[in-house]
Amino acid sequence: MLAAMPPTPPPTPEPGEPRIRDRGDACPGALRLHSADDGHLARLRLPGGRLTSRQVETLADAAERLGDGRLSITSRGNAELRGLADGCGAELAALLAEAGLLPSPTHERVRNIVASPASGLDGLGAADVQLWARELDTHLLSAPWAAALSGRFLFVLDDGRGDVAGLGGDVTLVAVEGGEAELHVGGRAVRLAGSDAPAAALAAAGGFLAAARRAGTGAWRVGELPQGHEVDLAESGLTAEPVPAPELPQGPPPSPGVLGPTALSVLAPLGRLTAARLRALLPAEEVRLTPWRGVVVAGAGPARLPALEAAGLITRPDSPWAGVTACTGRPGCAKSLADVRADAAPDPARQRPGRSGRRVLPVHYSGCERRCGHPHGDWTDVLATAGGDYLVDGVPTPRTALPEAVTAARTTR
Repeated sequence: MLAAMPPTPPPTPEPGEPRIRDRGDACPGALRLHSADDGHLARLRLPGGRLTSRQVETLADAAERLGDGRLSITSRGNAELRGLADGCGAELAALLAEAGLLPSPTHERVRNIVASPASGLDGLGAADVQLWARELDTHLLSAPWAAALSGRFLFVLDDGRGDVAGLGGDVTLVAVEGGEAELHVGGRAVRLAGSDAPAAALAAAGGFLAAARRAGTGAWRVGELPQGHEVDLAESGLTAEPVPAPELPQGPPPSPGVLGPTALSVLAPLGRLTAARLRALLPAEEVRLTPWRGVVVAGAGPARLPALEAAGLITRPDSPWAGVTACTGRPGCAKSLADVRADAAPDPARQRPGRSGRRVLPVHYSGCERRCGHPHGDWTDVLATAGGDYLVDGVPTPRTALPEAVTAARTTR
């Protein structure tokens, strides 16, 4: 039931050649752990990023008892526990199952569902897609064939505001006015009733698996299908009329602060939450992890913000930590060339992003060329080099000059 696995580098195709996947994907899960320099890693899929208060407590407890005391938030709004010791798998699985975080051992790695995290809380958007996420998850778990999806296959559910539509989903649903939805797969789109959207998303995933079998390349994601083997939406059972695939909406993520009268948005410094910071999110009606390494706290009003800030969470868009992310880096990752988390820590004395009134790009610090966990869209790329210095958007930069170079790169585009 539990296996520790070594990292498996994917084969690299020749230019113009389709990618050939000759093995199953090695993406970690809650039961299949990844072995890293700082111990084992477990990745928990959280459809829509959603956690109950009890589940937050469970993860805080698991981080303290079994891991390094922290929870990492991924770029898909999932959760990772790191620093897990050998032999803790059965205890971890029991904790997760008892809290409802492991509803299916066979499907736990395919529950990759990102949904607009503020949907249904702030009065924006054309539909509450968090409800779609729950329904889609139910469909996934009840379909035995869905367990064949790769652990990297991604469903994206956008409520029309455009915050998550551009996150590179394999199957993307966008809510539109009038109770309808657009379903996007591989550059094609159909429009259908919003009530049919979750079932249609699952059907499109089935169409992908059929196309991948015919292609014979072992594709993990829609974008890996070779030309001539696109997903056939009609074959998938979708009778909706095709529509011209409009450009997916591109809106900003929620800023740290207030989301309506009964919800708050906060960010986790460098995407990591200590057990104490996890518990500081409570009480809450619901907690939703976001793809921007943040948390939406439902059932919390503006009066909670000072306490959350005191706990070390980012509650203001002008915080020097806002928009700053990093991979694991040294010492946790053997491939990393630097302790990027230490180098990414901002100097509070320097100018805070946002004070100039100019657009400030996200910045991601990477310890190697894989750039694990980097943001989508436009971002400032800070890459460690073997000599101990960095490349900032490709420009060689001494480590001692890194803060100034990053500030300039984030604000001058």
